[in-house]
Amino acid sequence: QVQLVESGGGLVQSGGSLRLSCAASGSIFRFNTMGWYRRAPGKQRELVATITSRGSTSYADSVKGRFTISRDNAKKMVYLQMNSLKPEDTAVYYCNAMIDPDGLGQRNYWGQGTQVTVSS
Repeated sequence: QVQLVESGGGLVQSGGSLRLSCAASGSIFRFNTMGWYRRAPGKQRELVATITSRGSTSYADSVKGRFTISRDNAKKMVYLQMNSLKPEDTAVYYCNAMIDPDGLGQRNYWGQGTQVTVSS
């Protein structure tokens, strides 16, 4: 069974950096678009960044120039390098991926989330 597990969250001061990792496991025939979402307290989940199978990336305006998404298909992992963190970046970050486990069709998968807290 396919699973996504995030790690790397924590507490940092404003201006600091964190690197989030998402490891995929289980039956995976093909990785398609992968991304990171976040949900701040009292707010809806929002898209942070995506990366296609070809490596094309897209970012929310609020994180452009500060965050970088990358992937390693051989290791079945996706990363989010977060620099110049701000208090407004505080949220639970979720890994997301479109995965075809058996070549018969892709499905959307979510990780359990990892907490990122940025102090003033």
